[in-house]
Formats: sequence, structure tokens, C-alpha cells
Amino acid sequence: MTLGERIQKHRKELGITQSELAKKIDISHTQMARYEIKDVQPPANVLKKLADLFGTSIDYLVCGDADEKIMDSVQDASIIKEFKKIAELPIEEKNTLLKVISAYLRDYKAKQAYLS
Repeated sequence: MTLGERIQKHRKELGITQSELAKKIDISHTQMARYEIKDVQPPANVLKKLADLFGTSIDYLVCGDADEKIMDSVQDASIIKEFKKIAELPIEEKNTLLKVISAYLRDYKAKQAYLS
């Protein structure tokens, strides 16, 4: 998700228009549209106003959160969803699943090396 998409998401969560958001942080509607649609980087003072209004951090607006970064780096979101479920399990079950996954990956790599 881009900075513009994060701004738009939070704006919509507040139930306000681009014009209303622009007024709240004292910029023009045109400039607000550039931030959202063209993903233009706002100056630090505007980022601060947006972060304060949205109840988040400048870092989150610019970079996203850890889950978002993971999702961006892993194309198969279903894997992330399953690992989140695994993270909620008791430690013994987590360790068992990690052993199974490690064994499967080891066997897969060995099979691929043999076929090459």
C-alpha cells in the first residue's frame, strides 16, 4: 500500500471527503488530491498533521506497518494468514508445526537438487 492509499484509507474511515480533510489540515483540495492519487510526498508538517488527525505515526503513513511490509514482500497472502494462526497456538504446537515445515522444505530442496 502506498502513502496515498494509506491517506485515502484513513480519510474514508473518518467518513470525510478530500476537501474536508484538506480544510482540516489547512491545505488546498488540489494538493490533497495529489497526495492521494498521484502519491506525491507531503512535506513533514503536513505528514505530522495527517498523522495526528488519523491517530497514527508519520512512520506508519510513509512506510506502513510490519504486517503490510510482510504482505508486500510475500505475494501469497494466504501463507501470512496461516502463519498468523500458527502464532496463536501454544508453544508445543508451534514447535511441532515448525519441525514439519522444516522437514518438508528440506525434502523439497533435496528433491529439486536431485532433479537438477
